[in-house]
Formats: sequence, C-alpha cells, structure tokens
Amino acid sequence: MTDTIDERATFTRMDESTLDDWMIIGRETAANQSRVPEVILDLLRSLGSISDGFITDQLTHGLQTAARAEADGADDEVVVAALCHDIGKAISVPNHPAIAAEILRPYVSEDVFQMIRVHQDFQGQHYYHHFGGDADAREKHREALTPEQFELAARFADDWDQTSFDPDYPTPPLEHFEERVRAVFGQAKMF
Repeated sequence: MTDTIDERATFTRMDESTLDDWMIIGRETAANQSRVPEVILDLLRSLGSISDGFITDQLTHGLQTAARAEADGADDEVVVAALCHDIGKAISVPNHPAIAAEILRPYVSEDVFQMIRVHQDFQGQHYYHHFGGDADAREKHREALTPEQFELAARFADDWDQTSFDPDYPTPPLEHFEERVRAVFGQAKMF
C-alpha cells in the first residue's frame, strides 16, 4: 500500500516546522492508517517461514495461541495480541517480546501491552530451567505489574502460549482473525 499524498510539509528541519506543516502530516497519517493492519497481517504471514527448531512454525504457534484465548472467552484485544505475541521474531528473536509489545502498544490497553511485554519471563516457568535459568523469572515482574496484569500474563503464558506447539491442534487459518486484526490495528491511541 502506498501513500496517497496530496500535500507535503515544507520543512527540512523539525525546529523550522509550522502548525500548517503538522496539520498536513496529521491528515496524511490519519488517511493512511488503514495500511497498518495490512502490514501486521504481512508480518504474521512471514512467521510461516520461521520455525527456529520448534515443531510448528511461528505463524501456526500464534494462530493456536489466539485460538486458545478465543476459546477461553478472551476479548478481541487479547486474542489479537495472542496472535501477534511473537511477531517480533520476524525481526529479532532475543528482543521479540519488546518488539511485539511496542508494535501493539498504541492499539491495546496497558494490561494487554504488559501481558505481551513480559510473556517470555512468564513462559520461562516452563523451560528456563533447561538452560540453568530462573524458572521463577516471572516473580521479578510482580511489583511492577498490577495484580490483574500479573494474572493476565500468567494465564496467557500458562494456558495459551506454552501449550500451542501442537501440529495436530485444530488450528484456524489467519483469515479467521483478519477482521479482528483490522479492527484492533485500525485506529491508534495516540499519546
């Protein structure tokens, strides 16, 4: 999807910008917001080529995680975040929770943002010990998160994320979630 630029700002340095320049930028940004869900869907599709040694590719893992959240009655923000929780792996596996959380941040509640931001340490309860890591790494987040955020992150990691590597699980296709992705990513919560 390409920009449909009618007007452009005139500054070459931000410290020389005017309100009129920013009004143009604001209008164009709003007009092009519809490209965001399509970029997210493309990033999700790219995860179909990443397995990194897991028995399922990362798209299948995300689809299964979202399907489990959906089956448990999670709201659309949580379901979409579950689908996108490993989207950062398209860029950097070690930094994937922070990348995914920041991509989601303007579109979801603080609780859902925190769920994704800390999901690696919460999921670590199920495998960090294999590397000599702290299986209770989630506890380092207890004071920084509200009790509700901590509970949501635990539910996400324990009930949906860590159980979603099953090639025999009845996994819905990405198309099943597309309208929810478009709805959640269709409008940013600026500032």
